[in-house]
Amino acid sequence: MTTSPFSLDGKTAIVCGATQGIGRATALEFARAGARVVIVGRNEDGLAKVLGELQAISSAAHESVKADFSDLSGTEKIAHDTARRLGAVHILVNNTGGPAAGTAIAAKPQDYLAAMSMHLGCAQAWTQACAPSMREAGYGRIVNITSTSVFTPIKGLGVSNTVRAAMANWTKTLASELGRFGITVNNVMPGFTKTARLEALFKGKAARGGMTVDEVEEGAIATIPAGRLGDARELAHAILFLASPAASYVNGVNLPVDGGRLAAQ
Repeated sequence: MTTSPFSLDGKTAIVCGATQGIGRATALEFARAGARVVIVGRNEDGLAKVLGELQAISSAAHESVKADFSDLSGTEKIAHDTARRLGAVHILVNNTGGPAAGTAIAAKPQDYLAAMSMHLGCAQAWTQACAPSMREAGYGRIVNITSTSVFTPIKGLGVSNTVRAAMANWTKTLASELGRFGITVNNVMPGFTKTARLEALFKGKAARGGMTVDEVEEGAIATIPAGRLGDARELAHAILFLASPAASYVNGVNLPVDGGRLAAQ
């Protein structure tokens, strides 16, 4: 029987920020595809809930790891300890929530440093921890979750726009460095996707603009050719593709999953 090129049988995947939203949806899709999934997050209750969902999908030795990405040195130790204990990691999804909304000019220098540490710094720590076993296996998939703000900054997300763009260039740099070892590094850029993060952003924009949340949502949808918000599972399907053997020749791309919003701008 021919194995599907989208199968993750025999693969171990680490998914960061996996207690909700896109991270959770990705972890579940990986498990459905046959992977052993190690979820990372800071919320113990959230980790326990998602771990239970993974165990209901398959009997693989799924695990959860608690890590607070606001603590870079602590996260670095956890990343290396986890990778060493697992022995082989084939797939890494770097995914971190935030940063907080606000204009670029109003942000303090420390806000930029903290965001760079939480996003780029922690992603670098996990990547350095996992890359050696990927190289040894001749198979590695690193998928970084950022935002369409990489191409077009989003008004009111000054710090986020900046750090997401840095993540995108880091992705392309790693792709050129690691490609010869059978490791691909790609960047997924979600558009307006139904998550707790988007709900919070819409509420904040509504409060600042004297609008209702429904009005803010309608305005966002009006910019999307698909005529609706995205679903987290739709993002997870794109990430699954990039993590699979089917994407072996896809390396260093910035992939919008946004219903056509960027194309319409």
